Amino acid sequence: MPESGRVFNGEKDITALPMYERARTGLGYLPQEASVFRKLTVRQNLELVLEEAGIAKEERDAKIETLLEGYGLKQIENILGVSLSGGERRRVEIARCLALDPSFILLDEPFSGIDPIAVADLQAIIRQLKDKGYGILLTDHNVRETLSITDRAYLIHQGKVFLEGLPAEIAANEEARKFYLGADFSW
Repeated sequence: MPESGRVFNGEKDITALPMYERARTGLGYLPQEASVFRKLTVRQNLELVLEEAGIAKEERDAKIETLLEGYGLKQIENILGVSLSGGERRRVEIARCLALDPSFILLDEPFSGIDPIAVADLQAIIRQLKDKGYGILLTDHNVRETLSITDRAYLIHQGKVFLEGLPAEIAANEEARKFYLGADFSW
């Protein structure tokens, strides 16, 4: 397992950049931990990202409306982050991640801490993003939810890539069932 290296987004070395600067290079990131601003409304959470990026007010307002409508947030736009359900919070985080039009999105444990209905909603959003041409890297322990929306999967066991392939290949692999998925795994 590598202990050093560099990370590039296209031609740009982003290894040492803080996350907010990486976002400006076209990289979106949805962390595993809740990242909404709890004392801000849904609308303010979106506005803050756009304002920080220097987007003009008129363009910012139009973008916020598009994000609110596009991710089912219009009816909760004035609700504080602290009051959101897990699924609502995830939708706000995704909308905020997409506010700066990234070309590539990293999703860290996106299905963690949300109910089955919210998981299905999030899977639909991820499929839509894929269909729109976004590059997506998703890490999650919820294998059923993840394999159903991926083109390619990697299983990591004891810190190393143990198996890679198409979702069906992963699900059918005897070694994967023995060490990670379980004998009764189905998807």
